[in-house]
Amino acid sequence: MAPRIRGRPAHTPGPTFLSYTPDGTKLVTVGLNNSIRVFHTGSDAEPTTIDNCQDNNTAVAAANDFFVIGCEDGTVCKYSLESNTFEGILTRCTLPIRDVALSPDGQWVAVASDELVVKVVNTSDMDRVMYLRDQPRAAKHVSFDKSGSSLSVSCTDGKIYVYSLSTEEPELIQKVDGLIKSLETESESSSKVIWHPDGRAFVAPTATRDMQVMSRGDWERQRVFKDGHTSDITAAAWSPNGAMLVTTSVDRKLLLWDTKSQKVLQTLDASDIRATILAMAWHPSENILSYSNNDGELYIHTNFVPEQLGHLLTKGLQPAPFIHDPLQDTSGNARRPANGLKNGLPERSVRRGTPDSLDEILGMEVDDDETADGFIVDDDEAGYAEETNKYGKRPSNGAMAAPAVKRRPYTQWQPQIHESFQPGSTPWRGNRKYLALNLTGFVWTVDQETHNTVTVQFFDREFHRDFHFTDAWMYDKACLNEHGTLFSCPPRDTHPAQLYYRPHETWTTRTEWRTQLPAGETITAIALSDSYIVATTSANYVRIFTLFGVPCRVYRQKSSPTVTCAAWRDYVLTIGNGPVGGDGRTQLLYTLENVKRDEVCQSEDIVALTEGTELQSVFFSDTGDPCIYDTKGTLLVLLHWRTSGQAKWVPLLDTTQLQRLASGKKEERYWPVAVAQEKFHCIILKGGDQYPYFPRPLLTDFDFKIPLCTSPTQTPNDDTTPTESEPQKLEHAYVLSSVQLSLLEDLLSATRASHTQKVELSKKEVEVDKTLIQLLAAECREGEERGMRALEIVGLIRDRSGRMLEAAQKVAHRYGREVLGGKINELAERRLVGLVDEEEL
Repeated sequence: MAPRIRGRPAHTPGPTFLSYTPDGTKLVTVGLNNSIRVFHTGSDAEPTTIDNCQDNNTAVAAANDFFVIGCEDGTVCKYSLESNTFEGILTRCTLPIRDVALSPDGQWVAVASDELVVKVVNTSDMDRVMYLRDQPRAAKHVSFDKSGSSLSVSCTDGKIYVYSLSTEEPELIQKVDGLIKSLETESESSSKVIWHPDGRAFVAPTATRDMQVMSRGDWERQRVFKDGHTSDITAAAWSPNGAMLVTTSVDRKLLLWDTKSQKVLQTLDASDIRATILAMAWHPSENILSYSNNDGELYIHTNFVPEQLGHLLTKGLQPAPFIHDPLQDTSGNARRPANGLKNGLPERSVRRGTPDSLDEILGMEVDDDETADGFIVDDDEAGYAEETNKYGKRPSNGAMAAPAVKRRPYTQWQPQIHESFQPGSTPWRGNRKYLALNLTGFVWTVDQETHNTVTVQFFDREFHRDFHFTDAWMYDKACLNEHGTLFSCPPRDTHPAQLYYRPHETWTTRTEWRTQLPAGETITAIALSDSYIVATTSANYVRIFTLFGVPCRVYRQKSSPTVTCAAWRDYVLTIGNGPVGGDGRTQLLYTLENVKRDEVCQSEDIVALTEGTELQSVFFSDTGDPCIYDTKGTLLVLLHWRTSGQAKWVPLLDTTQLQRLASGKKEERYWPVAVAQEKFHCIILKGGDQYPYFPRPLLTDFDFKIPLCTSPTQTPNDDTTPTESEPQKLEHAYVLSSVQLSLLEDLLSATRASHTQKVELSKKEVEVDKTLIQLLAAECREGEERGMRALEIVGLIRDRSGRMLEAAQKVAHRYGREVLGGKINELAERRLVGLVDEEEL
């Protein structure tokens, strides 16, 4: 049925504005004359008129029991909807009011005027005022988000200022530049931010006459409603469930858009619209769209959405149109929330919508006739909810007879598995994501809707040239090293998943290659070394190829589902989900093997993670030692991994204990990149960021600092940053150098050591002993009572030649510790006898 247009002369010719009450029972309009009209939904009677108001009203916002209007004389007034009377002036400005917005709870009204400052006034106590001062020019529009904790200000300088109102002092959390058009406050064109009902994004008019969606948090541009208007947009509104968007412009076209596809569903052209529309509002629950124009008229469209599109309006809450919706993204580094929760919400918390509603995406499932606590909802107001049996159900034929048993759905317990991820990759933010990040370079992709564009950029551009290509396969994973770049893509349409390897240098004309996986098999993670290419798949297969595509290993991983993998030279590390622990989470198990020798170094050993911690990244160091980084910010290295049954995870750095975070004033986390040159290389993420983003971030490196148990040098109430004593520093240096020495000894025992490596090993051994000598000197300075601890330190000296023990004796004599010197001499003699016995044997 065609929409029935009801036009009413609400005010004298001129700009007219409107607002529905949240319950939808009333519609308030204001205009140039000194009257306010209150229309009652569903009634053809004349509206209620409130006379003797200010002239030239420019804005209105309504709550259920009151409304607020802004006037050109600079006043913001409050009126009662119960008595239809003036209640008082909330605030005054020296210049005209341009817009007002009420918070969802009706407690605050935001006021935009020709002044530079935006006021946020309490509607119950006008003395409580917050001032937003960061915008340099006058504000044209203000908009609260769904929660009321954020306020967007559309400024005449062409920027959007987003404030957090969760504290007494408002905080500017984002300044969005290049989105809206720079407009004067009296212009009919709009730059107003319209928040989506799901609260995760907003839409705003652009200078190109489109409607651009922007996500909050990462403030990235998402989908665009484009090519619909030929003139500046003057008004827009989301449907109550967010499934549709309606827009209008100076060209006097009224367009109804589908949120999911950004396609125009319906068009009302200039023949149906007599003047430029300045304000639009959907009825909160019925199929009614109302708008007012610059000719003093109000139009009410009943059955605005045609019958063939009515199903869109009856859906549950729909998601905002993201390019890559984080609620639906299960690839890359996306994490599955805690068991029993989906996106931080209980599985059975609200009423279920249609199968493609946002509630369904969030996993909220409740019986249609029941709420989460089991009570019946009287949806059709038929009164059946007033009379129920002991089971909370309607009896048949109105009798209270025992009903047929209806089994309530029980949630089947499932273990919480660790989702698969690709080391070094990030989730989508807007239309971009990093596929790989390491010390060789960066690989990122940009979603162009019909295809992707991939860029590979190197740090050393004298050795390698950057390259860029159009990606029709939609690669979602990549690995990069000095020899080549490896990509993989998921199955799509009729194309199966595939691997693509592109070497950087070759001595033949064409050596890049592709290979396809069997139908139905998805790649969960890939790895690239100097010798092999590794792919773990959804079938729990580990597929290993040579660099130029010769398959050499295919086997099924014992621990499943697979999580990730890494490779270095001839070694491959695979990780999968293992047995379930007491907390309901699966333990991660890793396997390390030498592909060339077909030898397993460690088989199904446990990845050491603490409770509530997930694996964030896994990689090999520059010397070939496996390293992991967890979500709590701890870097660990695998020690003695070449000997079966002897491997152990040793922490090299706890980033939460970094000196830069000791004051507690700095909020940052770290994105792992590599372990090289005995340092941890990472990207610093400021504020609440969890992943690096564009422009390309800078790399930072931190020295290792093994978290030891040390005595604090200051009381807990001391506000100054704690400092380590000299013995504490030396203790840490000893433990760290011992770990590094063990790693080097393991490496040289398994390979043919070069002369340089042997010299390095000798230096490491001397470094450990020198640290012990320095620690001995520190103990000797503490006094004679530390003698036994000092002797223990001497006993840790590795040098068998006697030179270090002689140095220890000299230290003891220098500080007058003669008894200690005698004990050290006895230890030296025992070691000498032991060496002689060893030679005789």
